[in-house]
Formats: sequence, C-alpha cells, structure tokens
Amino acid sequence: MTDLTIDIPLARLAALYLALLVPIAVLQRLGIRIGRDTAVGVIRMSAQLAAVGLYLKYLFTANNPWLNFAWVGAISLVANHHILQRAGLSRRLFWPIFTGVLLAALLTLTLFLAVVVRPDPLYDARYLIPLAGMVLGNCLRSNVIALERFYNGLRSRQDAYLAALFLGATVREATLPYLRRAASAALAPNLATMSTMGLVSLPGMMTGQILGGAVPLVAIKYQVLIMLGIFFNLCVSLVLTMLLSQRAAFNEYGLLRDGIFRAPDQERCCGAGRQAGAGA
Repeated sequence: MTDLTIDIPLARLAALYLALLVPIAVLQRLGIRIGRDTAVGVIRMSAQLAAVGLYLKYLFTANNPWLNFAWVGAISLVANHHILQRAGLSRRLFWPIFTGVLLAALLTLTLFLAVVVRPDPLYDARYLIPLAGMVLGNCLRSNVIALERFYNGLRSRQDAYLAALFLGATVREATLPYLRRAASAALAPNLATMSTMGLVSLPGMMTGQILGGAVPLVAIKYQVLIMLGIFFNLCVSLVLTMLLSQRAAFNEYGLLRDGIFRAPDQERCCGAGRQAGAGA
C-alpha cells in the first residue's frame, strides 16, 4: 500500500466537469431544466473548495490555536445562519441557537481530541479542522429539521399548547411533547445511516483515509469515532438549541413572540390573525 494519494491532474478533473453535460442534456430533453442551477452549484462549490483549500494550507502550516479556534467559530456562524434560514426562523433567535450549536461542537471536539485521539498538540489543525467541519456539517441538517418541526408544530397546534398552559403547565412542560417529536424526526436519518453503514454504503471518511494510504482497520476506527461523535453532538445540540431559543421565542405569558418567523411566514401568520380578528 502506498503512502500518498494519487494526485489528479487538472486536465483529467476537467473531463469530469465536461461529463456533467451528458446527464444535463438528457434531463433537458425530458423537460427537466436544471442546467443553470447545476452550473451555479458547480461553480460555487469549486470556488469555495479552492478558497478553503488555500486557507487550510495556511492553517495547517501555522498551526496556531487562536487561528484554529477562530476557524471553528467562523464555520459555526455560517452553519447557524443556514440553520435559521432553512428552518424559516428570524434573526431574533440567532444568538441562542448559535450558543447551542457552538457549545455542543466544543464539547464534542473536546471528547474527540482530549479523550480519544489525543494529538500533540491537542489543537493540531490536522485533526481539529476536519473533525469540526464534519461535526458542524452534520449538525446543520438535523438542527434545521428539529427547529422547523418544533416551532411550526407549536404554531400549527397552538390550541393544544395553550390548553396545557391554561391547565397550569409551565412553558417547559407544555413544549416538551413538541420537543420530543422534533428531536425524534431530526435524529431518525442519522440512526438510519448508522444502521446501514458498512452494508449499504461505505462512509466517506473511511474511504478517503483508505485512498490516502491508511490501514483499513485504522480508517474504520476513525469512522466509528466520527459517527459516534456526530450522534453525540446531534443529541446535545438539538436539545440545547430548542431549550435556549425558548427564552427569546416566548413572551412572559408563554406565547410565541411576533417576528420569530422569517418575513414570508410572518406575513402569512399576521394575515391569518387579521382575518380571524375581522371574522370575530
């Protein structure tokens, strides 16, 4: 087994770009017009990965703890922005959700680096940066599902929620059923992935390490590490984001505040309220 991954010349990589024209042309003929969206997505992906690659080369060379953790903070901010956007929530919940995401990520990375892997130094960019990226990348989708289900569930079933409050339940107690349903829905894809890993699919991290020359057994250990760590992070971050955001989302009467949903949802909500008021 070789120690280095075979490099891919840019000319050969360009052939793969050109190969995308074939499925796009077939889909176009079937009336599925994704050419423009595909071009934008491929260009953005390539540019972003090239920029990140250049910056990571600098990070790996410098291996400075401040730069490394600044990178973790920066990608946490980006992840948080996308969580709010895709969950349909406003910036009012930005800092509570960001706090939950960042705390869960730091706790998971501490387990990775201080307990299991133990690189020297602990903040080694070669380990910290890729592990942080995988943790936060997987956290993004699950938090979107959890927060969207949680707050839209409360909005669509507000009669049951208000009834619980009138019967003497606290906000925490009244929202608990919604939190359980949201967390179960968000964790389901990850549980399905773990259940079929190795049978249906070979995970990307393990495949990448094997292509990079790692011994398969070592690659498997790292894959187990990342999957267990991701699941740990998801459980912690889902609970933290839903609990910490409630202080900003509810008023002193236990009602959802105005403006926690993004503008289109807010307009529909207010419009429905006005119609109900006019009907009364």
